[in-house]
Amino acid sequence: MKHHVRNLDLAPSGRLRMEWAEREMPVLTQIRQRLAAEKPFQGVRMSACLHVTTETGNLARTLVAGGADLVLVASNPLSTQDDVAAALVTYDEIPVYAIKGEDNDTYYEHISAALDHRPHLTMDDGADLVSMMHKNRREVLGNVVGGTEETTTGVIRLRAMALEGALEYPIIAVNDAMTKHLFDNRYGTGQSTLDGIIRATNVLIAGKVFVVGGYGWCSRGIAMRAKGMGASVVVTEVDPLKALEAVMDGFRVMPMLEAATIGDIFVTSTGDINVVDRQHFEVMKDGAIVCNSGHFNVELNLGALGEMAADEPRIIRPFVKQYKLADGRIINVLADGRLVNLGAAEGHPSAVMDMSFANQALSAEYVLAHADELEHTVYAVPESIDQAIAKLKLAAMGVMIDTLTEEQQAYLASWQEGT
Repeated sequence: MKHHVRNLDLAPSGRLRMEWAEREMPVLTQIRQRLAAEKPFQGVRMSACLHVTTETGNLARTLVAGGADLVLVASNPLSTQDDVAAALVTYDEIPVYAIKGEDNDTYYEHISAALDHRPHLTMDDGADLVSMMHKNRREVLGNVVGGTEETTTGVIRLRAMALEGALEYPIIAVNDAMTKHLFDNRYGTGQSTLDGIIRATNVLIAGKVFVVGGYGWCSRGIAMRAKGMGASVVVTEVDPLKALEAVMDGFRVMPMLEAATIGDIFVTSTGDINVVDRQHFEVMKDGAIVCNSGHFNVELNLGALGEMAADEPRIIRPFVKQYKLADGRIINVLADGRLVNLGAAEGHPSAVMDMSFANQALSAEYVLAHADELEHTVYAVPESIDQAIAKLKLAAMGVMIDTLTEEQQAYLASWQEGT
C-alpha cells in the first residue's frame, strides 16, 4: 500500500486519540454500524481531501466500513495530525498522503496521488481536489459520478464553477446543511480559533481589543467566544445586513482601517483575499497579533508584510512568526496565516464534527444513489438528512422534544382559522 506520512511509529498515539474522539461522535458511530451492514460503498473508489484529524479519521473508518476503497489526503499543509495519519495507515490500511508542515509542492503532489486513485466520488474541503481535476487532470473526470464539499470557501468556488458551466459532476454542499454550519461553523470555529490563539501565544484574552474580520457563521462564533472571554470585540464587514446584525448583537462595527489602529488581536474568517492588507499593517499597534481562521492563507497579505519588514521574520514561539518593521513596531503572525484553529491547535471539538461528518457520510450515500438524476451543479443536503442527523444528535444527548398533535398540524396547514 502506498502512503506518505511522517512516521508510522506515531500510530499508537493516533489510534488512542481517535478512540477518545469517537466517544464524542455517537451519530457517526451509529451511521457506521448501518453502513457496515449494508455496504453501500462496495466497489466505490473515493478520494477525500480533508483535514487529517482524529475526527476525519473516524469518518474515514466509517466510509471504509461501508465498503469504500478510500484514499485520504490533507486539505491544508498545516492541519494534519501526524499520529492520526500513521494510525489510519497502520491499523486501518487506508492510503494516506499527509504530513503536517508539508510544502506547497508536496501538498499538490498528494492531491495528485488522490486523483491517481481515479475516484468515483470526491470528498473535498476547500475544492482543491475538484479544482485540480478540472484544470489539470481532466482524464480522471470520466470516472466521477459525484462529490461532496465540506466548507464555505469550497462551496463558493464550486458555485462559481457551476455558474460558468465548468463543473463536470454533481456535488452536495455539506457546508450548507443546518446541522453543519449552525454548529460546526459557529460553535466549532469559535471555540477552536480561540484555542489556537491561546495555545500559540498564551496571551490573556480578557481586556484585549479583539478584531474579527467578517460576520458570517464562523466569524460570529469567534466574536461570541472572544466576548465570553472578556475581550472588547470589534467586527468589520462589507455586507450591510451582517454589519447590522453585529451591531444588534452588541459588537462595535467599523472599517478595518479604523479597527487596525486599536486592535490587539485580529482574526479573519471571510473566504476573501487581503482582508488585512498593507494599509492595515502600516497603522497597527506594536505587538499586534494577526491570524486567520478562513480556509486559505490569502486573507492576510503576508507578501506585503514581508516587504515592510526590516529584517527576516523570526519564530519566537511555535506557530508565532514575528515581523519587525522599519519603525521598530512588531507584528506577530500565527500559523503562517493559515487556519489557526488547525495550524496551532487540534481543530473543532469532536461533538460538532460528529454532525458535519454524519452529513458527509450520508451525502456520499445519497449522491451515489441518485447520480443518474442529478445535474452538474451544486446541491443542498436533502432536508431529510439534516432532520435525521438532528434527531440522532438529540437522542445521543438524552434530549427529548415535543411532537405536534393532529390538531396542531391541522391548524398550521389551514388558512381558514383566524384569531
